Amino acid sequence: MLGRRRISCAFVVVALCATFALSAVTISQDGQAKAIIVVAADAPEPEQHAAKELAGFLGQITGATFELAGQEKPNASCIFVGPAAAKQADKQFSTNGRGAEGIAIRTIDDDLILAGGYPRGTLYAVYTFLEDQLSCRWWSSTESTIPKKPTVSVGEINLKYVPPLEYRSAFWFDAFDGDWAVRNKCNGQSHRLDAKQGGKHIYEGFVHTFYPLIPPEKYFAQHPEWFSEIDGKRSTDHAQLCLTNEEMRKELVQNLKERLRNNPAATIASVSQNDWHGNCQCKNCAAIEKEEGSPAGLMLRFVNAVAADIEPEFPNVAVSTLAYQYTRKPPAITKPRHNVIVQLCSIECSFCRPLADERNKAFGDDIIGWSKISDRLYIWDYTTNFRHYLLPHPNLRVLGPNVKFFADHNVKGIFEQGAYTTNGAEMAELRAWVLAKLLWDPTRDGEKLANEFIEGYYGPAAAEIKAYLEVTHDAVEQSGDWLGCFENNTAKFLSFDTLSRGWQHLKAAEATVQNDPMLQFRVQVAELPVMYTFVMRWNDMREAAKATNADWPMPQTAKETYDQFVTIAKKKNVTQLSEGRQGVGEMEKAVERAGL
Repeated sequence: MLGRRRISCAFVVVALCATFALSAVTISQDGQAKAIIVVAADAPEPEQHAAKELAGFLGQITGATFELAGQEKPNASCIFVGPAAAKQADKQFSTNGRGAEGIAIRTIDDDLILAGGYPRGTLYAVYTFLEDQLSCRWWSSTESTIPKKPTVSVGEINLKYVPPLEYRSAFWFDAFDGDWAVRNKCNGQSHRLDAKQGGKHIYEGFVHTFYPLIPPEKYFAQHPEWFSEIDGKRSTDHAQLCLTNEEMRKELVQNLKERLRNNPAATIASVSQNDWHGNCQCKNCAAIEKEEGSPAGLMLRFVNAVAADIEPEFPNVAVSTLAYQYTRKPPAITKPRHNVIVQLCSIECSFCRPLADERNKAFGDDIIGWSKISDRLYIWDYTTNFRHYLLPHPNLRVLGPNVKFFADHNVKGIFEQGAYTTNGAEMAELRAWVLAKLLWDPTRDGEKLANEFIEGYYGPAAAEIKAYLEVTHDAVEQSGDWLGCFENNTAKFLSFDTLSRGWQHLKAAEATVQNDPMLQFRVQVAELPVMYTFVMRWNDMREAAKATNADWPMPQTAKETYDQFVTIAKKKNVTQLSEGRQGVGEMEKAVERAGL
């Protein structure tokens, strides 16, 4: 897909040292169960849930009913779920060294072990087995591919894997669903994962917490010196905190401790700058920033002190801060403490070029610098257009290279921010699924994953969907556009020629599946970005078509096109067109401007 150089990459099971021989374990034969699922009676809730998920999906695949047994090994082939059950097959079995999420999938004679670290490893072992051996795919919260195979057997397997990223979040609206998240191995704060699904990483305060921890309305009147000095005056208007003020730090620590006491499940606490510039310019702050060669040095000194203060009471809580905008450049002197997470943000980057590309050299230099001094470096990456969720956003070619770039530079956690406030954003399900796979295993080929999704999700329409994406991706590369995460709908690559050629492929895709309502609707949702762009720039598009004597691809009026858009968008439950705007008000204004 997407017309780029292919990178030869072995399938993930091979990459993870799985080996296959003649059939070792028969799970079902002609729709009859031949194996029993064994899970310890006192196994933790996530392992019990893993066994139930395995039984349920094996039932869907084979048509058989699979029995769950307790600790005693039945006189039959067994699938041992969880470390305690696994010891029945191998008394020496251990999950030592696999942390909370490492997995083991192993055949022993005519038995199979699916186990891993606590709390999520055993779940991940089950889902990996269902994916890699039985071709199950969970494309979205409501759409999946579960094959039908009355007879299932597997060859010899010996797979061990520990994910290199401890924090993995595909931050897309549909991906928050707990079942989708655990099946696709996301574990971030916003995914709706409960105890049986192994839980997740929980923050106390997620980001931009300076003012929540030191509210200006509570403190500024009596302590203006706690806030930024800007042009000689203390201010709270688009400002920060004065990070050299010790009294303020002590109060912030007390407030943070109280919050952590009320949130005992938290493993990360955010102490991070507000979402703007406005750092303090007082003499003390300015001197440290100059000494460090970056405002990040002062930020780290402050956050390190907070982390040291909370550690005696909260030894298992890490303090997270941002390397964002004015703090992105790493400091010359100060290094993060062992319990400090630095989250580097790529917001200024071009997202039609890999982050290793010369165009993104400034960011590349920063990640190299941070990777040398930080043991827990996280990334905040951007994978949508926040100004126009439904605008074509051709960034699929860089998703794989970027995640690999992060992993190659000592990154331990990645937050992939997408369209998180609505369904129906451009290629939302595709991006969330591909990102989840890359976060679990950054060595995978992003383009191959995208192809796999398109073929599985769109069926016979896949070839035309790929052709549409080729058109938009080639166009942005040829245009020279930056493709940031706040791109305007007037970008050069969004030309009449590009959109009309893309539309032809989309309509051909729809015609291919016109007798399948489910697949047809999926294609219609893929058409929304082109319809959206035409409506928003109706008069420009009309003039471009007239100037080139080109056929007009849309209905004759903006109102007709808008009505078609709204019908599909409502069915998909699209509620926002951008990060900050509700509904379709901007489109209605565009229709009015078109005079139709």
